[in-house]
Amino acid sequence: MPAFAKLSGLVAATHTPFGPDGSLNLGVVEKQAEHLAASGVATAFIGGTTGESSSLTVNERLALGERWMAATKGSTLNVIVHVGANCLADARALAAQAESLKAAGVSALAPSYFKPGSMSTLVDSMAAIASACPSLPFYYYEIPSMTGLSLSPSDFLAAAGEKIPNLAGIKFTSNNLVEYQLCREAAGGRFDIPFGFDEMLLASLALGATSAVGSSYNFAAPIYLRVIDAFKKGDFETARKEQFASVELIRILAKLGYMAAAKATMGMLGVDVGAPRLPNGALKAEQVASLRKELEEWGFFQKLSARA
Repeated sequence: MPAFAKLSGLVAATHTPFGPDGSLNLGVVEKQAEHLAASGVATAFIGGTTGESSSLTVNERLALGERWMAATKGSTLNVIVHVGANCLADARALAAQAESLKAAGVSALAPSYFKPGSMSTLVDSMAAIASACPSLPFYYYEIPSMTGLSLSPSDFLAAAGEKIPNLAGIKFTSNNLVEYQLCREAAGGRFDIPFGFDEMLLASLALGATSAVGSSYNFAAPIYLRVIDAFKKGDFETARKEQFASVELIRILAKLGYMAAAKATMGMLGVDVGAPRLPNGALKAEQVASLRKELEEWGFFQKLSARA
């Protein structure tokens, strides 16, 4: 089994940029990468849920991967490519491209239309994808809120550990902290389990998390970096305060539809990733103005410039 370095710090699940007509606007990728690096983000996780991968064609996903790898060449920002798809042949093609481009890793959620009905089927599905990128660390993407899958991720590690040679761990996007602990302790702590629930980052740090994957790290990384810094210093009052700021921020965005509001917030920061594609709805101009006003009143822009 290859030994892969575990992830550390913040991993931003990036938006896929679209133009006014809804087509890919890949010219924004460089600006996204620069913004993340300047914000203290260590890694970009592209083409995932935040990246609206289920609304992209395979060719668009291939073009997105190629552009991100070109944009980050020589950068300190690493790139993990999400390749999961309902069609495993598509997922394998995306994984093979990620390996050829020398991405930092690959991740895949389970097929969710025809759902794997057993653990052995889930393992076989992930093994089929991972075998297309044998030299890269492979992360199973646990996100039951989207896949509707109820199979235990810790059981997956037990079943897949010897069957997927490049299995690095699990991108754990769930608020089940019991399962998170079981995954962290699986095989004597061998696996990397980056935590993927932004509003509970502090809880995951208390349980040993060393990295976190999230959508709000695109536009609010300083808040989370202060959570991490305060936790490391043992300043739990500050850590809890900053974590609650995350909860408040995400509630503000969710009122208008989280995907559209998050992308609009990126535009306010000078990184115009456009509106989401259907079936995610877009915000009207007056809604964007209302959102900006609420964010200003809440102190969002000041919170981005505050120091740890």
